[in-house]
Amino acid sequence: MIIEKINNLRNKFKKYKIDGYIVPKNDDYFSEYAKNDRLKKITKFSGSAGLAVILNKKNYLFVDGRYTIQAQQESSDNYKIIEIHKKLPNEIIKNLNLGYDPSLFTKNILKKYFSNNSLTAINHNLIDQIFKFKKIKTKPFFSLDKSVVGESHHSKISKVVKFIKSNNADYLFVSAPENVAWLLNIRGYDSPSSPIPNARLIISKNKKIYLITKKSNAKTIIKEKKINTKYIVDENNLSNLFYQLEEGNFIIDNKSCSILYENIIKKRFKVLKIEDPIYKLKSIKNEQEIKHMIETHKKDGLALTKFIYWIKNVNKKVITEVDAQNRLEKFRKLNPAYLFPSFNTIAGAGSNGAIVHYRATPKNTKKIKKQDLLLVDSGGQYKFGTTDVTRTICFSKQKKTIVNAYTYVLKGHIAVVQTNLNKIDTGKKIDVRARKFLKKVGLDYEHGTGHGVGFFLNVHEGPQSISKYNNIKLTKGMILSNEPGFYKKGHFGIRIENLIYVKKFKNKLLFDNFTLAPIEKDLINYKLLNKSEKDYLFRYHLKIYSEYSSLLNKNERRWLAQLI
Repeated sequence: MIIEKINNLRNKFKKYKIDGYIVPKNDDYFSEYAKNDRLKKITKFSGSAGLAVILNKKNYLFVDGRYTIQAQQESSDNYKIIEIHKKLPNEIIKNLNLGYDPSLFTKNILKKYFSNNSLTAINHNLIDQIFKFKKIKTKPFFSLDKSVVGESHHSKISKVVKFIKSNNADYLFVSAPENVAWLLNIRGYDSPSSPIPNARLIISKNKKIYLITKKSNAKTIIKEKKINTKYIVDENNLSNLFYQLEEGNFIIDNKSCSILYENIIKKRFKVLKIEDPIYKLKSIKNEQEIKHMIETHKKDGLALTKFIYWIKNVNKKVITEVDAQNRLEKFRKLNPAYLFPSFNTIAGAGSNGAIVHYRATPKNTKKIKKQDLLLVDSGGQYKFGTTDVTRTICFSKQKKTIVNAYTYVLKGHIAVVQTNLNKIDTGKKIDVRARKFLKKVGLDYEHGTGHGVGFFLNVHEGPQSISKYNNIKLTKGMILSNEPGFYKKGHFGIRIENLIYVKKFKNKLLFDNFTLAPIEKDLINYKLLNKSEKDYLFRYHLKIYSEYSSLLNKNERRWLAQLI
């Protein structure tokens, strides 16, 4: 029982002289998809973002708008659910002494959320003391050839060194594994949903690289002479490394450098808090990466097209959400380039579709009924590329209110991809376009319209996004999701998502689609579409047919032709 574990945790408060304990979602690599999910263990909450505070008599679980319904269903027995964008923890929790694991937090996060409290760092994680976690097995990292990534690691290192020197620094601490992956052109097996390598590194202004990881992880890249074995540093020996380096200025990143590492570095170096330049460099994909993403999305789109035909025409009397997600995975696995999902598939039927990041399991799976909408949000990691796509599928004629809501979402989706980026060049401005048609009829959605996406890396990547507060200027080579939606709690969910990228065409910056998969035409009120929107749908489905018709069977081909 969770309450017993909560009480076990509370029993430790006296020893550490604390009034409560803070539990984040992330691990010490700040991974969105942590293998050892401490937050889920102590709360039962399975969403990808959240923060719990366990006090002597009360417990709070803070989530964003995507997860409100899910958190209420999974965790409300033992936790008060708070939407963090409406109330920050320090507005509710005040004048207490809270314990935390310094390897799991940055100073910025603690300052933002807990400034009205005193804080005590506890180096041994208290959740690890009351739960048993499986020992995480590791595999060696692997390299990506320049022909795949389009740029050598030497070239990337030179760019980063130039940045270090321009800021009068001597070192940069790269604390985000995805940035290590980009810089060295390596990948790993350390996340269930992303090919990231669990590693950090230090790069000096003299181009020396110290890779912080287990030596066994680096076997392959040592063999390829990508890095000298003497510059592989085990985490346990990190303090020794810092004492061996010459004194100087050290750049650390606010978003990914934990308090633990910041404190170690501060003992001997002057710390400069500057955003890791790799975030921006990584966000702009080169022509080779774009080319691979186009090919990857053709493979992924074919699997999704076959799945949509299958689920709309399956003869089985009973299909569950788990059946649906398993079948989609089966279609993806038909392609030898497919590796694993880029996140847990969301297959929400009827009311479950209103849970933005719902996850069906054999225990909670729902039968898909003829009158249901089915929202399927899924993605894959392929050699070489990352996908993320959502389609809302229907099986019978729907009420006018549902059809109209779907059509307003579709209009917003089309408005995004048709944006002239020479005039409207930030995610904040584009987000307004996506919501415009829903807002005219008093509807909206709680999540952002789009997130950045990595190249054969994390499915969620920054700094760019399409959201209410993002002012990053969009430039050629950036990849984003385009996913407006509408959700009626207890009834249904609607979302249409493609991955799009910024390209240059005749001195114009435009979006183009990576994703090629049919849009549910049985949910469209064509009277609400203008000519430009109808033309867009015609061209989009024609392109899908041209790409896939020769790869489909006769029945699939006939069905797809009817969508044009």
